[in-house]
Amino acid sequence: VGEMETAPKSGRDVPPKKDKLQTKRRKPRRYWEEETVPTRDGASAGPPCNKKNRELRPQRRKNAHILKKSRISKKPQVPKKPREWKNPESQRSLSGVNPGPGSSPLPRSKAKTRSRLEVAEAEEEETSIKAARSELLLAEEPGFLEGEDGEDTAKICQADIVEAVDIASGAKHFDLNLRQFGPYRLNYSRTGRHLAFGGRRGHVAALDWVTKKLMCEINVMEAVRDIRFLHSEALLAVAQNRWLHIYDNQGIELHCIRRCDRVTRLEFLPFHFLLATASETGFLTYLDVSVGKIVAALNARAGRLDVMSQNPYNAVIHLGHSNGTVSLWSPAMKEPLAKILCHRGGVRAVAVDSTGTYMATSGLDHQLKIFDLRGTYQPLSTRTLPHGAGHLAFSQRGLLVAGMGDVVNIWAGQGKASPPSLEQPYLTHRLSGPVHGLQFCPFEDVLGVGHSGGITSMLVPGAGEPNFDGLESNPYRSRKQRQEWEVKALLEKVPAELICLDPRALAKVDVISLEQGKKERIERLGYDPEAKAPFQPKPKQKGRSSTASLVKRKRKVMDEEHRDKVRQSLQQQQQRHKEVKAKSTGAWPSALDRFVR
Repeated sequence: VGEMETAPKSGRDVPPKKDKLQTKRRKPRRYWEEETVPTRDGASAGPPCNKKNRELRPQRRKNAHILKKSRISKKPQVPKKPREWKNPESQRSLSGVNPGPGSSPLPRSKAKTRSRLEVAEAEEEETSIKAARSELLLAEEPGFLEGEDGEDTAKICQADIVEAVDIASGAKHFDLNLRQFGPYRLNYSRTGRHLAFGGRRGHVAALDWVTKKLMCEINVMEAVRDIRFLHSEALLAVAQNRWLHIYDNQGIELHCIRRCDRVTRLEFLPFHFLLATASETGFLTYLDVSVGKIVAALNARAGRLDVMSQNPYNAVIHLGHSNGTVSLWSPAMKEPLAKILCHRGGVRAVAVDSTGTYMATSGLDHQLKIFDLRGTYQPLSTRTLPHGAGHLAFSQRGLLVAGMGDVVNIWAGQGKASPPSLEQPYLTHRLSGPVHGLQFCPFEDVLGVGHSGGITSMLVPGAGEPNFDGLESNPYRSRKQRQEWEVKALLEKVPAELICLDPRALAKVDVISLEQGKKERIERLGYDPEAKAPFQPKPKQKGRSSTASLVKRKRKVMDEEHRDKVRQSLQQQQQRHKEVKAKSTGAWPSALDRFVR
């Protein structure tokens, strides 16, 4: 009986196992199951095929589980790359729940676009926050000079200023006694770190004036009339008695440009790589230093040219003439862009501020005038000086300096964008000889003065811009940074043809030239290619494209266009009528008003 009772129990467990094994046999094999790994005995790896043991031992179900585990562990290792197409993440929605078989999942492109938009918004917000915080990084403030109650700042001498400032700033005031080769002309580099000066008797030198390290010192054995740094402190242009010479920072002569002869003044345009020269023969010459070619040679027809300045805003050259006029020149035009009558006598000096808004001139009539260059060209203020100013210069913050004999006067305004007030001088200093050259040092409260006794570096609080652009004019850049900046500047060089009075006009459309070109194109082709094509109705089905319906639709469109033209003409007539009424108001009525329509 016991055996009869136990038989069904075993039958209960065995049939499901048989079914399970049968289903496993019927299931198609995976591609990795087809591969066989040979063993030492030559048989393929796999589970034992003893079915009798499995059927007779139903109570030990754990052994079957163990055998299943061993079978899985003995499978050959297959890379996961071919199974990437079964990615469950692509079947999930934004909520993380897998959609059903009938639902369509959200495309991944939309999710990517949304994430990109979120990243872009986050970056924009971060940029705005950084821009607001960058104002705090400009910690340097412009200097200033304030006297005590009722004290005139013009009476404060350089010795008092040196005692009041720190040691590093006090070291910027110095005198170079070079009476043997004077008088001197000087020039600072764009970064404000290097100083070059040349004497009338042939002495040329360049140095790092902050550390007082001498770069080069030569004697050209010829009179030096002017000296200028080119785009960097590595090249130096010297206007000698006969020709123009180019030197490097070691004093080695690189070029001798004989087409620029008897040069009196030099100006370098940094964004155009143009060296402008004014000569005794009355010619204004533009030399492109990047390719070594003369771009333009303009005859000013005004005699000797010894007064020249540049406008830093639009790169226009200002020339002062002996008849009291100042002419504005561009290499793209053979005639001056404008002429301004400034003085009754000859013009002695011209200077333009960094914003290109104000121009200061001095003449033989002992007048110092400040003109507005924003289209009016009218004098804003005038001051009569006891001795006419022979040299003028503007600082980055709008201070104006004038050299009169051996005295230097400085006037200050309300700010960078305001003209200097000529009522009361800001600072006054007396030198050991007559002034021969003036220039403010960029990004420093320093004024360099060249005179017959040598070079003097003055402290002028509030003259320089305290914050500099490290990518454009970095005083602390290395040699590698300077080389990279030169390559970038050459790639961004502005063509000489784009120099004009108003640089904003380059962004406007030349309507006259555009219409002229369009008219010539119509005459050449015989028709207007941009004309609007006549209306052609689309064909319709079910007999609605008959000839009568097509003509009717064409006429309807023509009537609409005609109505628009009539409406526009009526509006123009009403506008003219309003303008005529506005003009007639305020005047006495006339009998002829009845004929006005």
